[in-house]
Amino acid sequence: DVQLQASGGGLVQAGGSLRLPCVVSGFTSNDYAIGWFRQAPGKGYEGVSCISGDDSTTYYEDSVKGRFSISSDKAKNTFYLQMNNLKPEDTAVYYCAADTPDYCSDYAVHLGMDYWGKGTQVTVSS
Repeated sequence: DVQLQASGGGLVQAGGSLRLPCVVSGFTSNDYAIGWFRQAPGKGYEGVSCISGDDSTTYYEDSVKGRFSISSDKAKNTFYLQMNNLKPEDTAVYYCAADTPDYCSDYAVHLGMDYWGKGTQVTVSS
């Protein structure tokens, strides 16, 4: 049974940083991908970043390139979204999700991932 749990959200001033961990359980191999998505108030879901289970593929949405980075700690079954130089437009509920590796490529992360964790609120004040 695949489960994901995101945490680490909070209130931060513009220019600040947050690191969001996503603890994953239920996978028996590296044959999966982890995606980070966000939903801003009044908007739809947006793919932010993803990483394949073997760390060979990563993707970043254009607005976060150079500011966000995704990584994994397999010993802890945890994937991280490091968010630096945060902007007010980054304010959203952030979710981690998982599915097969084809949901993450160098140029996109697909919203249709099957397994989702509960979101964590990130609020960036100006």
